[in-house]
Amino acid sequence: MADDPDLEAMARDELSRALTLRWQDLRAIIPWGDTFEGISPAGRYVEVERSYIWAAEEGGDILCEITVYGGPSRYGHGAQASATISRPA
Repeated sequence: MADDPDLEAMARDELSRALTLRWQDLRAIIPWGDTFEGISPAGRYVEVERSYIWAAEEGGDILCEITVYGGPSRYGHGAQASATISRPA
């Protein structure tokens, strides 16, 4: 992945939104992901890929991954952000 402050900012912002979903709501649909078009903070048209997968074992923590890139041919030059949604105790 390339170092692009605009795409990195968008990935962090989208991650903060993606983490608002609760573990209890996500567990029934894991693995799940989607891709949609958006506009970066600098006004560029980008694609945003969001996925939720089990971090290790099924029923445990959920890994949320975000990738923001300038189109399919530039996937490798995008920005990524990820975080874990912990299983409630």
